[in-house]
Amino acid sequence: MSTMLAVLAYMAALAVPGFLLYRFGSLAWYWHAVSILAALGVGFMPTPPALANPACELLTGIVFVFLVVWGIGGLVVFRPHREKHA
Repeated sequence: MSTMLAVLAYMAALAVPGFLLYRFGSLAWYWHAVSILAALGVGFMPTPPALANPACELLTGIVFVFLVVWGIGGLVVFRPHREKHA
C-alpha cells in the first residue's frame, strides 16, 4: 500500500468531520459523546486474524480518527440554544 494513499486517507478523515461541523453545525452533545465512546471501542477492539492486513488497519484507523474528530469537534463547538429577549 502506498504511503501517500495512507496520508491522503487520514487527511480526509480529519477534514471531512471538520467540514461537516462547519457546514451543518453541532448536534446534541450526547451524540458527540457517543461518537467518542464508539471511537474508543473501535480503537481497543482486537483485529480478527483473518482481517489482519494493511487495508483493514487503514480502514480501522480512518474510522477511529473520523469519530474522534467529529466527537471532540462537536463538543468544542457545541452551543446550547438560548432564547433572545428583546
